[in-house]
Amino acid sequence: NAMSYEPKLNDYVKWNRDKFPVEGWIYFMDSAYLTIEIGTKDKHCDDVEHCPIHSKYHTLVVCYPESWKQLTYVKSRECVYDEK
Repeated sequence: NAMSYEPKLNDYVKWNRDKFPVEGWIYFMDSAYLTIEIGTKDKHCDDVEHCPIHSKYHTLVVCYPESWKQLTYVKSRECVYDEK
């Protein structure tokens, strides 16, 4: 039942909006909102040198709790570093 799905960090979801449907990994989550990672891009080596803890740019879409009922679970991953 889609209504009983509770979003969790590192779930891959589809956000079934009327326009511009979104799908990706839940990258951050708290009670105020969650973010869905829809893409990554490698940073230029100069950028990584200045901020070595992050090697990629992440494109995230914000999803507020009133829209969580529109999310459909697809699969899960162990952690943010798991690319599957």
